[in-house]
Amino acid sequence: MWSEIRIHTTNEAVEAVSNILHEAGAGGVVIEDSIMLDTEWDTNFGEMYELSVDDYPDEGVYVKAYLPVDSSLPESIEQIKLALDKLMLYDIDYGPGTVEITEINEEDWATSWKKYYKPISITERITITPTWEDYQQREDELVIELDPGMAFGTGTHPTTKLCIIELEKYVKEGDTVYDVGCGSGVLSIAAAKLGASNIQAFDIDTVAVSSAEINAKLNDVEEVINARQNNLLEGIEQPVDIIVANIIAEIIIRFAKDVPRLLKKDGFFIASGIIIQKEVEVIDALEAQGLTIVEKNYENDWMSIVAQKVS
Repeated sequence: MWSEIRIHTTNEAVEAVSNILHEAGAGGVVIEDSIMLDTEWDTNFGEMYELSVDDYPDEGVYVKAYLPVDSSLPESIEQIKLALDKLMLYDIDYGPGTVEITEINEEDWATSWKKYYKPISITERITITPTWEDYQQREDELVIELDPGMAFGTGTHPTTKLCIIELEKYVKEGDTVYDVGCGSGVLSIAAAKLGASNIQAFDIDTVAVSSAEINAKLNDVEEVINARQNNLLEGIEQPVDIIVANIIAEIIIRFAKDVPRLLKKDGFFIASGIIIQKEVEVIDALEAQGLTIVEKNYENDWMSIVAQKVS
């Protein structure tokens, strides 16, 4: 038996709540954001699972994870609740924060994962598909295969999509890249397929690091991606052409000071995971470090920022 853990939270807190569930032992998370009901997906090359309004909250987001029903489950639930309360110390609004638990059998657990993931066209050129789909690749198309059951970051969330769109614009053949908070490795894989020659993928979560390594091998780009455990950009010294980070605004602000020293001249910092209400704070933090904002893009309640080191 498995327990489905469902937390009702805010868009702003999605990544923080997802990380809490990973630390509690979940192999992955499902994000049920009501904005998905209004999103127009390109389904020419694969059908999105038919979404039901009953699965989504009226406001905010459901973050789901699955834990085995065993003697450690009560303690894990208590740890999750305590970790949610601590988010207030970081000034993160996690909304209702309700934790609902439902027991499901093994067969339903497997189905509940796979029904959410079908091939999705992120751009005209880039498509993400789960490993179990028999997807027919088009000429000149870049296909990223993922096992979405491993970690957050499947490409369907607006923040991941915004990052991939920017990577497609700014990655040049032979570029070097840092992926900060790599999750499933989807951004690193996108950079590799776009021509980057060396990508260092960092995450503080060992589950994410393992997931990124596995997904890199699935996509035959493990030779150019080095995934390892690291706390943001601490201890990193070598400048690169591009730094990409799909992390909440508060964390971007925290390591903004490291970005200029780790970008080559004219290099780009691509950041998403930013709720629109935090736009001014993030821009102020980046400009305070001497970076020039060159582009901003929006999708639903989220945005991405591209900043450049011009001197």
